[in-house]
Amino acid sequence: MNTSDQYLKAIYLIQETENGPASTGDVADSLDVSPASANEMIGKLEERGLAEHEKYKGVTLTDDGIVRARDALQNYCIIERFLVEVLEVEEFRAEARQLESVIDETVAERLDTIIDREPQCPDCFDAEDDVCALLEVPASADD
Repeated sequence: MNTSDQYLKAIYLIQETENGPASTGDVADSLDVSPASANEMIGKLEERGLAEHEKYKGVTLTDDGIVRARDALQNYCIIERFLVEVLEVEEFRAEARQLESVIDETVAERLDTIIDREPQCPDCFDAEDDVCALLEVPASADD
């Protein structure tokens, strides 16, 4: 199940990649949900003041939405790095996606004390590969 933070993260990454609003279809594809489900959650984010949706143009995050998205992305990066650097999990992307909705900020902060996170986080995140661009992983490691 996708949380609002996962949606915020997806919208943020699409906005950054496209340099503009994220289409509902792109958000749905990114999260592997139906466009109707994506549209419903985007409406909820809009109600909370985290996003603005303009029909046929796409969704953009508000300043508050961007802050929440960056926090969610940073937590995701922490989880990925912990899985790779400490636990040496090969399928770390799939595991990180499963864990991101159940690990709260307190746990993420504790994991952060164990890993060697880059100071650029989350700006070093490569949306296309769904991983920190500075994280050294074997070329065959993919979900």
